[in-house]
Amino acid sequence: MGEFDLDLQAVEDKLDGTDGGDARIVLDILDGTTDDEEWLELIDQGAVLVLNVEGDVNELAAGFAREIRDMEGELVHFRGFLIVAPPGVMVDTDRLN
Repeated sequence: MGEFDLDLQAVEDKLDGTDGGDARIVLDILDGTTDDEEWLELIDQGAVLVLNVEGDVNELAAGFAREIRDMEGELVHFRGFLIVAPPGVMVDTDRLN
């Protein structure tokens, strides 16, 4: 069997800070009572939002949706919920087709 040249230190260095320990999902209700800046702050902190939409999603998300898209985050409306993901977190909708 051949010898493997594994640089485990390099692998550990790449993994440092990516263990998901700070990752969080915030469940809440999107009904217009929460300030748009609060949603943006949560996304800036790396949180994924799962918001139960109570009303017109376009009206309720108008104050933060463009900024989320501009920062390359994602917004997906699915079955009465708005999922808002920060940059670098992909919402995979492929299985819905």
